[in-house]
Amino acid sequence: MESTARLRDAPQTRTEQTDGQPATVNPLAPHDGHYVTKEEYWAKWYEHPYPDIDVSYEWNNGILEAKPLPTPPQLELYNWFLDLMRRYVESQRVHETHSRDDGSSQPIARLINLETGFSLTMPDPAELSGIREAVRKPDIGVVRFDNRVPWKDDDRAFMGVCDMCVESVSDSTPAETRRDTEEKKLDYALAGVQEYFILDPNGRHMRFYRLGADGRYEEIQPDAEGVIRSEVLPGFQFRQRDLFRRPSIEELALDEAYSGYVIPGYQAAVAARQQAEEQAAAEMAARQQAEEQAAAEMAARQQAEEQAATEMAARRAAEERAQALEAELARLRQQLS
Repeated sequence: MESTARLRDAPQTRTEQTDGQPATVNPLAPHDGHYVTKEEYWAKWYEHPYPDIDVSYEWNNGILEAKPLPTPPQLELYNWFLDLMRRYVESQRVHETHSRDDGSSQPIARLINLETGFSLTMPDPAELSGIREAVRKPDIGVVRFDNRVPWKDDDRAFMGVCDMCVESVSDSTPAETRRDTEEKKLDYALAGVQEYFILDPNGRHMRFYRLGADGRYEEIQPDAEGVIRSEVLPGFQFRQRDLFRRPSIEELALDEAYSGYVIPGYQAAVAARQQAEEQAAAEMAARQQAEEQAAAEMAARQQAEEQAATEMAARRAAEERAQALEAELARLRQQLS
């Protein structure tokens, strides 16, 4: 990282040579690379610096750094992961001693996004003061309920240190990639951010870090099933391969890795509904079997009645023939006598 003195003495516009002619590096962020004081940053550059340009600046030890725009795959992965984290936060609430004054529970954490920033103070021997400051706007920031600096309802910035930061890697230039994978990684560790996740739809820079006892990030290793687990957010876990596949919410809710916080109870409800459907099907099958048995019995009775009627008709016919023979015999006897 360059010191403030070097950056302050740098030209006030960042240019590069194209065929020997200077060209503006970032026309959508005209003041990218300019030096401003921290007070000026908060007053003018933190929110909506231009009336006609939609750009967001971070502040790195006096230097304005424009946040790059995402590509569609980066945005899709970011939205999927943000939805996952939101569902976790909504499902996990803190009770008992940490409950609110009215007795209700509170979320285990709040999520920073929408260009909300937080301040970092880091040791830097290259600075005369021995420290370096920055204001970063993580793509997703986590502020736990027990963070020593509360994030109040009317705060438009967080003046503490996030417990976790998630960045969707910017890779349109090597400098942008280095900022997310090296510079922010170093700064977040020095500032005390406990976990740092880097999302990358291509997978090249996808990393998940946890702060070690020595103040450096250690890569979080997945378990045998490829599941990454957070310690900052107990119970928040995900499979690495799902970051590329991005299953639907319904599919996640039926997956043991996610069912604890993605639509909690959905799996039990689906199982109960399936059991009820199976029971209803069994009862219908039993009724159908009973109806078929009753129909068979009725057919058997009808067949028996028809057979009895046939036998009775046969007996009557035999009786009639016998009577006719007796009458004929009587007539013949009478003629012979």
